Amino acid sequence: MNHLPILPVLIPMAGAAVSLMVERRRFGAGVRRLVAWLSMAALAAVVAMLVADAARGQVGTYLLGDWPARLGIALVADRLSVWMVAVTTLLAAASLLYACSGWDRRAPHFHALFQFQLMGLNGAFLTGDLFNLFVFFEVMLIASYGLLLSGGRGLGMRNGFHYVVFNVTASSLFLIALGLLYGLLGTLNMAELAVRISQLPAANVALVKAAIGLLLVVFCAKAALLPLYLWLPDTYARAPAAVAALFAVMTKVGLYAVLRVSTLLLGAGAGALAGYGQSWLLVLGAATLIVAALGVLGSARLPVMIGYLVVWSAATLFVAFALGEPGTVGAGLYYLAHSCFTTAALFLIAGLIRRRHGSADQDDSLAAALPGRTWPGVLFLIAGVAVAGLPPLTGFLGKAALLAATPPSQVGLVWSTVLVSSLMVIIGVSRAGVRLFWQAPARLEEAGPVRTAPARPVATIAATVLLGYVVAMSVFAQPLLVYTDATARQLQDTAGYVDHLRGLAPARRQP
Repeated sequence: MNHLPILPVLIPMAGAAVSLMVERRRFGAGVRRLVAWLSMAALAAVVAMLVADAARGQVGTYLLGDWPARLGIALVADRLSVWMVAVTTLLAAASLLYACSGWDRRAPHFHALFQFQLMGLNGAFLTGDLFNLFVFFEVMLIASYGLLLSGGRGLGMRNGFHYVVFNVTASSLFLIALGLLYGLLGTLNMAELAVRISQLPAANVALVKAAIGLLLVVFCAKAALLPLYLWLPDTYARAPAAVAALFAVMTKVGLYAVLRVSTLLLGAGAGALAGYGQSWLLVLGAATLIVAALGVLGSARLPVMIGYLVVWSAATLFVAFALGEPGTVGAGLYYLAHSCFTTAALFLIAGLIRRRHGSADQDDSLAAALPGRTWPGVLFLIAGVAVAGLPPLTGFLGKAALLAATPPSQVGLVWSTVLVSSLMVIIGVSRAGVRLFWQAPARLEEAGPVRTAPARPVATIAATVLLGYVVAMSVFAQPLLVYTDATARQLQDTAGYVDHLRGLAPARRQP
């Protein structure tokens, strides 16, 4: 049980290695899928044990190499990191199921890259060290490059290269910020950084602010905050459906990093750095809400509209986290899981529609020719209700909890931007649904002949599974909100986190 925190990193790493070996020996798709699902099952079992421990308030810690935390690498499984790993695992299972409907045959090394991306995501959530956050960021991003460009051509390749260049630039800034912090403070362990920032000499405050400001810019760029969101909608729109669904959690890595740094390094005990950047994040988050909602209204293609919904959900989380209240952070964490599942489900539904309309590579417009009450239409209705924030599903519950917990001083800004942007999203999603599923036959004939491809039940099941998560989160909202509120309170207890990690001693056995 002491090794549980490292297993979410080791299991996908081993799964990726076995997948590469199976590919090299030219085994069939069935063997490659078996390896992927065995790895996924083992990961799910470990995550279930971590969730059970975290729900009891336990903080699992693993010291790699048995070095003290301030000198070596520490993995920390607290409520927040376990929540993120659990959301990633559930999302990955549905994405893998969709890919196994046949798309994985088209993508070279898909299963190995998929496992490496899981390794990077889980490591980023579990690490207690900023340098290793960078390392896991890069593992995640390198795997995402391969997944995004697999089987791509034309505009898909061009947008993929834009994505690569953008992230390489952000990673360079990340390294510069880490070098500055290490040179000024002598450590990159987050618990040790919190202590040293609280004791920071006045002469170094400006330089440390600059370094942390660079970090926040990098994290905001990866989370698609205004004005650094332009890369996301077209990139996600051109990605294969299974890949885009998994990418729904990638913007949340940047949000997770912002939340972790803001509470641990810039909390109440950070002296001159307390609350640094918080007001800017709130204002930019509110502005991104409006801009992304306008993008939803103006999108002529369904995948692009979903990309703007990803940006819109990330903006909602920036607002929730920037407010800094336990109630808003707890509501934001609940909304985070909701947004991952709903936007991922919409990407899979778009993939189903694209396949029914013709070639999977076709540039599909909103007038996609799926008249009648088909199962994709039912799935789109459920996902649309959830993502737009209508009752009784998770989007409404998460936003209601966020608005209820908003401090009185920020009610005007938060309520107006959240409600106005939600109205615009309702209009945009409703219009898309009408044009997709209720368009008159004459209008469909104008759009061109309808070409259908054979249905893939497994792909439909994958989208249904994701929406099943959404329905389950609505039914069990009360215990989940209790967990996320407890997570927010644990995040506010910076001293407890620091004392726990700094107080750990290596577990060397005496001869």
